[in-house]
Amino acid sequence: VIGLDYKNPYLSPFDEFQRFKTHPSIKKYLEGGKRIAYGARALIEGGLQSLPKMHMPGALLIGCDAGTLNMPKIKGSHTAMKSGMIAAETIFEHLKEKKGLSIYEQKFKDSWVYKELYLARNVKPSFSWGLILGILFTGIDQILFRGKLPFTLKHKHADHETLLPANKMKKIEYPKPDNVITFDKTSSVYLTGTNHAENQPVHLQLKDSNLPINYTLEKFDEPAQRYCPVGVYEVQIENNLPKFVINSQNCIHCKTCDIKEPSQNITWVTPEGGGGPKYGNM
Repeated sequence: VIGLDYKNPYLSPFDEFQRFKTHPSIKKYLEGGKRIAYGARALIEGGLQSLPKMHMPGALLIGCDAGTLNMPKIKGSHTAMKSGMIAAETIFEHLKEKKGLSIYEQKFKDSWVYKELYLARNVKPSFSWGLILGILFTGIDQILFRGKLPFTLKHKHADHETLLPANKMKKIEYPKPDNVITFDKTSSVYLTGTNHAENQPVHLQLKDSNLPINYTLEKFDEPAQRYCPVGVYEVQIENNLPKFVINSQNCIHCKTCDIKEPSQNITWVTPEGGGGPKYGNM
């Protein structure tokens, strides 16, 4: 798991994962094995402080759509299921007793899910102080005080605000894949089983089609080329001029671009026809 609040626009989460696998402590478990699947997903780890209003006319936000992941444990299935159960109770009372869907918020706060997220609330924000201080504080907060410190830390920024200009950061050179332990994005995309109808509208939409070349490429060396784990975004040279290309057919709906794009110029919308990855072996 790589936090999307990283600063270096040259960082590639996909390539960091490939490099991670070459560590002797990890590589020994992978040698002799066979790659059978690949996938990627952005996790919502903002916790309690990042929970939005979870009700609206005719709908409720639950699970990972709301952000109920327990970040220190990197677990969210149990909280997602419980939030779904609370939503079912809310909908039942809404239909039978004509109660407003807003009662979901109070039911959620009265549940063990809220308590669990409250006890874990300070872990993620503390890592804004740096890795070492974050680990030390988390130990004090979670082990000594069991998450009951009398204050709540706040998130200082959104993930898309953290990138520094490319000319101020060191370029990262990643080793070429060996196709045994490490692999490239192209062959990895194939293993996701991703499929989108050929003639459907592009579901990755740009608010300003000129911004990637005129601003993001110049200032950040267009980080979309690297933060996307399946190579959806490319900068190609045509007639000696850079061109921003969106390979939407490769998209596995991880939502990283929607989160990390520094100018928030990319909007992910639901694709037509149920297209996307088919994680058969995951």
